Amino acid sequence: MLNVFEHYASLHEIPELGFQEFKTSAYISRHLKAAGFSVEDNFNATTGIVALLESGQPGPTLALRADMDALGHIINGEPCARHTCGHDAHSSVVLSAAQELIAEGAVKRGRLKLIFQPAEELGTGALAMIAGGAIDDVDMILGFHLRPAEECAVGTAIPAVRYSACVTLEATIRGLTAHAARPHLGINALDAAVSAVQAVNAVHLAPGKSWSAKATRFLCDAGVTNSIPDEARVVFDLRAGENEEMTQLQERVERAIKMSVAASGATAEVMLLKAMPAAEINEEMTALIAESIGEVLGEAALMPARATPGSEDFFHYAVQRPAVKSGFWGLGTGLTPGLHHPEMRFDLNSLPIGVKIFKTCVVKVLG
Repeated sequence: MLNVFEHYASLHEIPELGFQEFKTSAYISRHLKAAGFSVEDNFNATTGIVALLESGQPGPTLALRADMDALGHIINGEPCARHTCGHDAHSSVVLSAAQELIAEGAVKRGRLKLIFQPAEELGTGALAMIAGGAIDDVDMILGFHLRPAEECAVGTAIPAVRYSACVTLEATIRGLTAHAARPHLGINALDAAVSAVQAVNAVHLAPGKSWSAKATRFLCDAGVTNSIPDEARVVFDLRAGENEEMTQLQERVERAIKMSVAASGATAEVMLLKAMPAAEINEEMTALIAESIGEVLGEAALMPARATPGSEDFFHYAVQRPAVKSGFWGLGTGLTPGLHHPEMRFDLNSLPIGVKIFKTCVVKVLG
């Protein structure tokens, strides 16, 4: 049986983008089957994996979820996939915990389910697993994420990380082309797009809430420099600490875009590219995780729960299936210079700690 370091070394070398994790899922599936799990590959016609361990005794069904996909980067002018969000570490930790639990006969009641999920970065991987019925029979689900060095040190952990909702919108703004010498005959899509950005910057929610809305991509090119452009595309990133605020923010941003471009005679079509909900975390699961962290690392290593403006598609599980009790925790890893940075690094010695915390959680529920 390989240890967590060996799994990580193997998975780190085969980064794959969302719904293209063919080598990654094959590797994980092979080791789960060898350990004795019942494994369903290509779950819901994706690269996802669902594995099951039946104890044969009555009890709850507890799921552990790990994401598998890497991020797409452009490095030295070349597109590539790279594990800069730690999903290779997440899969390695859950895989190692699963192997050790079955080898030790630690699951004595109920069922342990493992969900290795594709496409977290796309925001649609969890939805695909839910649509396939992955958590229809699940009572509780736990997930985790490596945390940056500024949030918690190696040897510490956070029992609840409350992620924000994130919505990505793309506005396609259309005007009317004309010669630059006769701009009055056209409708400048570039000008209209600039107005849309300014209008979004003027959107406000209550200052006591956590939210932001900003343009993150602007594309406009008529192909020549002496022609009025008739089309521009702008991408907006929206964040909100609560799902209710996100609904309000999205409505206001879409209205601001459409009304601002209409002032110059342009039109805007707003498309939703990605949406991930804010955290919905069960307090009972947070207490379970906190107790497990304390047992593994000591009470001094138990950090307080914290909020983050980052987003995680894990929370689709709780939002889509509110009867399922969900918990999501953070592992101190000394991660620098930051998540999604092309040169992201962390202390590998944190990985066995993650394995122990997950194992302790499982034993408390199913042992």
